[in-house]
Amino acid sequence: MQKAKILLVDDRAENLLALEAILSALDQTLVRAASGEEALKALLTDDFAVILLDVQMPGMDGFETAAHIKRRERTRDIPIIFLHRINHGPHHTFRGYAAGAVDYISKPFDPWVLRAKVSVFVELYMKNCQLKEQARCCGCNWRPAGRSPATAPDRGWARSRPAAVRPGACWPSCRPGWRRSRSRPRR
Repeated sequence: MQKAKILLVDDRAENLLALEAILSALDQTLVRAASGEEALKALLTDDFAVILLDVQMPGMDGFETAAHIKRRERTRDIPIIFLHRINHGPHHTFRGYAAGAVDYISKPFDPWVLRAKVSVFVELYMKNCQLKEQARCCGCNWRPAGRSPATAPDRGWARSRPAAVRPGACWPSCRPGWRRSRSRPRR
């Protein structure tokens, strides 16, 4: 299986080096960015499992960078963990969550805790990739939440495909009418 990418964003090289040392045990691809602008450029070409983002940076700070990330449809679902040197209290923390962060960690942080939190998001990312691959493999009508088959542009696609790639051909849960409580689909 392919490694997940983790984006590390901090203006200080020593902080990036420390993050790499802590997260190298996860055996994932670590991508450095020294500014918010560099982070946004990296997000144009790659998909990331999680972003570790320093709040205080010259130029575009972490809050502004997060706002840009959350505005783009392609990147809005990437979890952001804010890293901050000083805990300024609940108002500052709330601002981080309002900007789109899923977690907020004050420096200095416990390396074990940071590694554990990042590994959870990497695992979720990998599971999501597996689900998308399974959906693509069996040809089921998987869509992100909120998209119903009735509003999809490809409603009648299953009739034109061979049985091997029709919905439910390889996964029972893809079959119309399939229920977990039944051993067979409804007829």
